[in-house]
Amino acid sequence: MASLPTHFSAFVFLFPIGFRRLLSSFSLYLKSPALYRSRVWYLSESKWKNLDLYGLLIILPIAAFSEVFWFVTFSGHPTYRFAFFQQSAVLSLFWLVAFAIVLRENFDIFLLHENLIFLFAAIAFLVEYSVIGRGITGLGGHVYGLLSACTLVCAASCLFLAVRPTAFFADVALSSGIIFKATWVLQAGLSLFSDTFAPKGCKSIPVSLALEKTDVYCVLDEDRLRGLALIDFLFVIHALGIFVLIFLGFGSVSWKRKMRYGGLGSLLMSETESENLVMRQASAFEME
Repeated sequence: MASLPTHFSAFVFLFPIGFRRLLSSFSLYLKSPALYRSRVWYLSESKWKNLDLYGLLIILPIAAFSEVFWFVTFSGHPTYRFAFFQQSAVLSLFWLVAFAIVLRENFDIFLLHENLIFLFAAIAFLVEYSVIGRGITGLGGHVYGLLSACTLVCAASCLFLAVRPTAFFADVALSSGIIFKATWVLQAGLSLFSDTFAPKGCKSIPVSLALEKTDVYCVLDEDRLRGLALIDFLFVIHALGIFVLIFLGFGSVSWKRKMRYGGLGSLLMSETESENLVMRQASAFEME
Protein backbone atom coordinates (compact mmCIF):
# COMPACT_ATOMS: atom_id res chain seq x y z
CA MET A 1 0.00 0.00 0.00
CA ALA A 2 1.79 3.10 -1.22
CA SER A 3 -0.94 5.64 -1.97
CA LEU A 4 -4.34 6.91 -0.95
CA PRO A 5 -6.15 5.23 -3.92
CA THR A 6 -4.88 1.78 -2.87
CA HIS A 7 -6.16 2.32 0.66
CA PHE A 8 -9.48 3.57 -0.62
CA SER A 9 -9.88 0.56 -2.93
CA ALA A 10 -9.23 -1.77 0.01
CA PHE A 11 -11.94 0.05 1.96
CA VAL A 12 -14.39 -0.29 -0.96
CA PHE A 13 -13.98 -4.07 -0.97
CA LEU A 14 -13.66 -4.79 2.75
CA PHE A 15 -16.47 -2.66 4.16
CA PRO A 16 -19.36 -4.16 2.09
CA ILE A 17 -18.07 -7.68 2.80
CA GLY A 18 -17.89 -7.12 6.54
CA PHE A 19 -21.20 -5.24 6.77
CA ARG A 20 -23.07 -7.82 4.68
CA ARG A 21 -21.64 -10.63 6.77
CA LEU A 22 -22.64 -8.84 9.97
CA LEU A 23 -26.27 -8.40 8.90
CA SER A 24 -26.45 -11.94 7.54
CA SER A 25 -25.17 -13.41 10.79
CA PHE A 26 -27.75 -11.39 12.74
CA SER A 27 -30.53 -12.59 10.45
CA LEU A 28 -29.47 -16.24 10.73
CA TYR A 29 -29.16 -16.02 14.51
CA LEU A 30 -32.61 -14.45 14.94
CA LYS A 31 -34.21 -17.24 12.91
CA SER A 32 -33.20 -19.86 15.46
CA PRO A 33 -30.62 -18.99 18.15
CA ALA A 34 -30.46 -22.60 19.37
CA LEU A 35 -29.67 -23.95 15.88
CA TYR A 36 -27.28 -21.16 14.88
CA ARG A 37 -24.16 -22.19 12.99
CA SER A 38 -21.77 -19.77 11.35
CA ARG A 39 -21.03 -20.01 7.64
CA VAL A 40 -17.81 -19.28 5.83
CA TRP A 41 -19.79 -17.10 3.42
CA TYR A 42 -23.42 -16.03 3.57
CA LEU A 43 -24.48 -16.78 0.00
CA SER A 44 -27.72 -15.38 -1.36
CA GLU A 45 -30.29 -17.39 -3.28
CA SER A 46 -29.55 -15.54 -6.51
CA LYS A 47 -25.93 -15.89 -7.55
CA TRP A 48 -25.80 -12.41 -9.01
CA LYS A 49 -26.26 -11.05 -5.48
CA ASN A 50 -22.92 -12.58 -4.44
CA LEU A 51 -20.95 -9.98 -6.37
CA ASP A 52 -18.55 -9.51 -3.46
CA LEU A 53 -17.40 -13.14 -3.58
CA TYR A 54 -17.08 -13.36 -7.35
CA GLY A 55 -15.50 -9.92 -7.41
CA LEU A 56 -12.78 -11.20 -5.10
CA LEU A 57 -12.11 -14.12 -7.42
CA ILE A 58 -11.32 -11.61 -10.16
CA ILE A 59 -9.71 -8.74 -8.26
CA LEU A 60 -7.38 -10.62 -5.91
CA PRO A 61 -5.35 -12.41 -8.64
CA ILE A 62 -5.02 -9.11 -10.53
CA ALA A 63 -3.82 -7.36 -7.37
CA ALA A 64 -1.37 -10.18 -6.61
CA PHE A 65 -0.02 -10.04 -10.18
CA SER A 66 0.44 -6.29 -9.84
CA GLU A 67 2.45 -6.79 -6.66
CA VAL A 68 4.64 -9.37 -8.39
CA PHE A 69 5.10 -7.00 -11.33
CA TRP A 70 6.36 -4.27 -9.02
CA PHE A 71 8.51 -6.83 -7.21
CA VAL A 72 10.22 -7.80 -10.48
CA THR A 73 10.54 -4.36 -12.09
CA PHE A 74 11.09 -1.96 -9.21
CA SER A 75 14.76 -1.13 -8.71
CA GLY A 76 14.60 -0.15 -5.06
CA HIS A 77 15.98 -1.52 -1.85
CA PRO A 78 15.86 -5.36 -1.66
CA THR A 79 13.92 -5.16 1.61
CA TYR A 80 11.06 -3.31 -0.03
CA ARG A 81 11.13 -5.58 -3.06
CA PHE A 82 10.74 -8.53 -0.69
CA ALA A 83 7.82 -6.72 1.00
CA PHE A 84 6.06 -6.59 -2.38
CA PHE A 85 6.49 -10.35 -2.72
CA GLN A 86 5.05 -10.90 0.77
CA GLN A 87 1.99 -8.79 -0.02
CA SER A 88 1.34 -10.72 -3.21
CA ALA A 89 1.60 -13.98 -1.26
CA VAL A 90 -0.99 -12.72 1.27
CA LEU A 91 -3.38 -11.74 -1.54
CA SER A 92 -2.92 -15.19 -3.07
CA LEU A 93 -3.85 -16.84 0.24
CA PHE A 94 -7.10 -14.91 0.47
CA TRP A 95 -7.83 -15.73 -3.18
CA LEU A 96 -7.43 -19.43 -2.30
CA VAL A 97 -9.92 -18.96 0.55
CA ALA A 98 -12.48 -17.41 -1.81
CA PHE A 99 -11.82 -20.11 -4.41
CA ALA A 100 -12.30 -22.85 -1.79
CA ILE A 101 -15.67 -21.32 -0.82
CA VAL A 102 -16.85 -21.39 -4.43
CA LEU A 103 -15.68 -25.00 -4.86
CA ARG A 104 -17.44 -26.05 -1.68
CA GLU A 105 -20.73 -24.52 -2.79
CA ASN A 106 -20.62 -26.21 -6.20
CA PHE A 107 -18.94 -29.54 -5.43
CA ASP A 108 -19.21 -31.94 -2.51
CA ILE A 109 -15.56 -32.07 -1.48
CA PHE A 110 -14.82 -33.40 2.00
CA LEU A 111 -11.48 -31.60 2.23
CA LEU A 112 -13.32 -28.27 1.90
CA HIS A 113 -15.29 -28.62 5.13
CA GLU A 114 -16.32 -25.32 6.71
CA ASN A 115 -14.06 -25.88 9.73
CA LEU A 116 -11.03 -26.37 7.49
CA ILE A 117 -11.85 -23.25 5.46
CA PHE A 118 -12.13 -21.24 8.68
CA LEU A 119 -8.76 -22.65 9.75
CA PHE A 120 -7.18 -21.72 6.42
CA ALA A 121 -8.68 -18.22 6.67
CA ALA A 122 -7.14 -17.88 10.15
CA ILE A 123 -3.74 -18.81 8.72
CA ALA A 124 -4.18 -16.23 5.95
CA PHE A 125 -4.99 -13.53 8.50
CA LEU A 126 -1.97 -14.52 10.60
CA VAL A 127 0.30 -14.27 7.56
CA GLU A 128 -1.17 -10.85 6.81
CA TYR A 129 -0.59 -9.86 10.44
CA SER A 130 3.08 -10.78 10.13
CA VAL A 131 3.68 -8.51 7.11
CA ILE A 132 1.49 -5.46 7.86
CA GLY A 133 3.64 -2.38 8.39
CA ARG A 134 6.88 -4.29 8.18
CA GLY A 135 9.80 -1.89 7.87
CA ILE A 136 7.66 1.15 8.71
CA THR A 137 8.51 3.10 11.86
CA GLY A 138 7.32 6.15 13.71
CA LEU A 139 3.82 7.51 13.11
CA GLY A 140 3.22 5.29 10.09
CA GLY A 141 4.34 2.24 12.03
CA HIS A 142 1.89 3.08 14.81
CA VAL A 143 -0.98 3.39 12.32
CA TYR A 144 -0.20 0.03 10.72
CA GLY A 145 0.36 -1.51 14.14
CA LEU A 146 -3.25 -0.72 15.05
CA LEU A 147 -4.33 -2.15 11.71
CA SER A 148 -2.47 -5.37 12.49
CA ALA A 149 -4.41 -5.57 15.78
CA CYS A 150 -7.67 -5.66 13.79
CA THR A 151 -6.19 -8.38 11.61
CA LEU A 152 -5.27 -10.38 14.71
CA VAL A 153 -8.89 -10.17 15.91
CA CYS A 154 -10.05 -11.60 12.57
CA ALA A 155 -7.50 -14.42 12.81
CA ALA A 156 -8.55 -15.31 16.35
CA SER A 157 -12.24 -15.26 15.37
CA CYS A 158 -11.65 -17.59 12.40
CA LEU A 159 -9.61 -19.93 14.57
CA PHE A 160 -12.37 -20.04 17.20
CA LEU A 161 -15.05 -20.63 14.54
CA ALA A 162 -12.97 -23.48 13.12
CA VAL A 163 -13.25 -25.19 16.53
CA ARG A 164 -16.74 -24.02 17.48
CA PRO A 165 -18.78 -22.82 14.48
CA THR A 166 -21.85 -22.27 16.69
CA ALA A 167 -20.18 -19.33 18.49
CA PHE A 168 -22.29 -16.32 17.53
CA PHE A 169 -20.02 -13.80 19.25
CA ALA A 170 -17.01 -15.06 17.26
CA ASP A 171 -18.90 -14.52 14.00
CA VAL A 172 -19.83 -10.99 15.09
CA ALA A 173 -16.20 -10.37 16.07
CA LEU A 174 -15.03 -11.55 12.64
CA SER A 175 -17.51 -9.31 10.81
CA SER A 176 -16.70 -6.35 13.06
CA GLY A 177 -12.97 -6.95 12.59
CA ILE A 178 -13.34 -6.84 8.80
CA ILE A 179 -15.35 -3.61 9.05
CA PHE A 180 -12.76 -2.16 11.43
CA LYS A 181 -9.99 -3.09 9.01
CA ALA A 182 -11.88 -1.35 6.21
CA THR A 183 -12.44 1.92 8.06
CA TRP A 184 -8.94 1.97 9.52
CA VAL A 185 -7.32 1.25 6.15
CA LEU A 186 -9.11 4.33 4.83
CA GLN A 187 -8.01 6.32 7.87
CA ALA A 188 -4.42 5.17 7.33
CA GLY A 189 -4.54 6.36 3.73
CA LEU A 190 -5.91 9.75 4.78
CA SER A 191 -3.45 10.22 7.64
CA LEU A 192 -0.31 9.00 5.89
CA PHE A 193 -0.80 9.91 2.24
CA SER A 194 -2.84 13.11 2.33
CA ASP A 195 -1.58 16.50 3.45
CA THR A 196 -5.15 17.60 4.11
CA PHE A 197 -5.76 14.96 6.81
CA ALA A 198 -2.19 14.55 8.03
CA PRO A 199 -1.53 15.47 11.70
CA LYS A 200 -0.58 19.08 12.29
CA GLY A 201 3.13 19.68 11.84
CA CYS A 202 3.61 16.45 9.88
CA LYS A 203 3.84 15.85 6.14
CA SER A 204 2.41 12.90 4.26
CA ILE A 205 4.54 10.29 2.52
CA PRO A 206 4.98 11.21 -1.16
CA VAL A 207 3.86 8.39 -3.47
CA SER A 208 7.11 8.54 -5.41
CA LEU A 209 9.12 8.16 -2.20
CA ALA A 210 6.85 5.75 -0.37
CA LEU A 211 9.37 2.90 -0.69
CA GLU A 212 12.35 5.00 0.33
CA LYS A 213 10.84 6.96 3.18
CA THR A 214 9.01 4.75 5.61
CA ASP A 215 7.72 7.35 8.04
CA VAL A 216 5.61 10.49 8.15
CA TYR A 217 7.91 13.45 8.50
CA CYS A 218 7.18 15.60 11.56
CA VAL A 219 9.03 18.89 12.06
CA LEU A 220 9.15 18.78 15.85
CA ASP A 221 9.10 15.98 18.37
CA GLU A 222 6.02 17.60 19.92
CA ASP A 223 4.25 17.31 16.56
CA ARG A 224 5.11 13.62 16.44
CA LEU A 225 3.75 12.99 19.96
CA ARG A 226 0.62 14.98 19.17
CA GLY A 227 0.21 12.95 15.99
CA LEU A 228 0.49 9.68 17.95
CA ALA A 229 -2.14 10.88 20.43
CA LEU A 230 -4.42 11.91 17.56
CA ILE A 231 -4.06 8.48 15.93
CA ASP A 232 -4.99 6.76 19.20
CA PHE A 233 -8.01 9.07 19.58
CA LEU A 234 -9.17 8.32 16.03
CA PHE A 235 -8.78 4.60 16.69
CA VAL A 236 -11.08 4.88 19.70
CA ILE A 237 -13.59 6.87 17.64
CA HIS A 238 -13.57 4.15 14.96
CA ALA A 239 -14.09 1.48 17.63
CA LEU A 240 -17.04 3.36 19.15
CA GLY A 241 -18.55 3.92 15.71
CA ILE A 242 -18.38 0.22 14.88
CA PHE A 243 -19.82 -0.64 18.31
CA VAL A 244 -22.80 1.61 17.57
CA LEU A 245 -23.06 0.11 14.08
CA ILE A 246 -23.35 -3.39 15.58
CA PHE A 247 -26.25 -2.37 17.82
CA LEU A 248 -28.00 -0.48 15.02
CA GLY A 249 -27.55 -3.43 12.66
CA PHE A 250 -28.90 -5.94 15.15
CA GLY A 251 -31.82 -3.65 15.98
CA SER A 252 -32.69 -3.03 12.33
CA VAL A 253 -32.58 -6.74 11.45
CA SER A 254 -34.68 -7.60 14.51
CA TRP A 255 -37.24 -4.87 13.74
CA LYS A 256 -37.45 -5.87 10.08
CA ARG A 257 -37.97 -9.49 11.04
CA LYS A 258 -40.62 -8.53 13.57
CA MET A 259 -42.48 -6.43 10.99
CA ARG A 260 -42.28 -9.22 8.42
CA TYR A 261 -43.46 -12.06 10.63
CA GLY A 262 -45.27 -10.16 13.37
CA GLY A 263 -48.34 -9.35 11.26
CA LEU A 264 -48.40 -12.87 9.84
CA GLY A 265 -48.20 -14.33 13.35
CA SER A 266 -51.09 -12.16 14.56
CA LEU A 267 -53.15 -13.18 11.54
CA LEU A 268 -52.51 -16.87 12.15
CA MET A 269 -53.36 -16.48 15.84
CA SER A 270 -56.65 -14.75 15.06
CA GLU A 271 -57.54 -17.44 12.52
CA THR A 272 -56.77 -20.14 15.09
CA GLU A 273 -58.94 -18.45 17.70
CA SER A 274 -61.81 -18.18 15.18
CA GLU A 275 -61.54 -21.87 14.35
CA ASN A 276 -61.56 -22.78 18.04
CA LEU A 277 -64.63 -20.60 18.60
CA VAL A 278 -66.45 -22.29 15.72
CA MET A 279 -65.55 -25.73 17.06
CA ARG A 280 -66.79 -24.83 20.55
CA GLN A 281 -70.07 -23.53 19.15
CA ALA A 282 -70.51 -26.69 17.08
CA SER A 283 -69.85 -28.88 20.13
CA ALA A 284 -72.40 -26.91 22.22
CA PHE A 285 -74.99 -27.24 19.43
CA GLU A 286 -74.46 -31.02 19.27
CA MET A 287 -74.89 -31.37 23.02
CA GLU A 288 -78.15 -29.45 22.89
